[in-house]
Amino acid sequence: MSDEVKTMKYQEQFDEVRDLIRAAQRSEDAQSRAVIFLHKSFPHYNWVGVFRLSGRDLMLGPYQGQAPAGYSTIPEGRGVCGAVAGSMTTEVVPDVGADARYMACFTETRSEIVVPVIKDGRFWGEIAIDSHQPAAFTKDDVEFLEAVARLLAERV
Repeated sequence: MSDEVKTMKYQEQFDEVRDLIRAAQRSEDAQSRAVIFLHKSFPHYNWVGVFRLSGRDLMLGPYQGQAPAGYSTIPEGRGVCGAVAGSMTTEVVPDVGADARYMACFTETRSEIVVPVIKDGRFWGEIAIDSHQPAAFTKDDVEFLEAVARLLAERV
């Protein structure tokens, strides 16, 4: 799927984040720009971060929101983030309290989305987003965030 999707609900936001990411000089800068933009532009995105696979662990990179409680490193396969590392598919958790895999970083979190960043067919990392709203993430969020993940994959 091309990043030039014109039927996307969040097309205007996509165009803006695409320009920010592509203007970045370094991968870390591209990730930071994306995280800042997502957190600022979507009120229901209460925490936004990028995790990168390093060996068999996910390491927290740039993030926006409250500092995470004890989860700057997540073993591959643990929690929702670790599951996405193995499956390489987006996970939407409408109610974190009902998902035994959820690793609570914040007591306010009610729902979560984790989107893989795939580079050359391999799992590179992921975008993780928490919301204080239950069932906060729709198919429009999935489509948009998967397109953002493809943009990040160009820069990693």
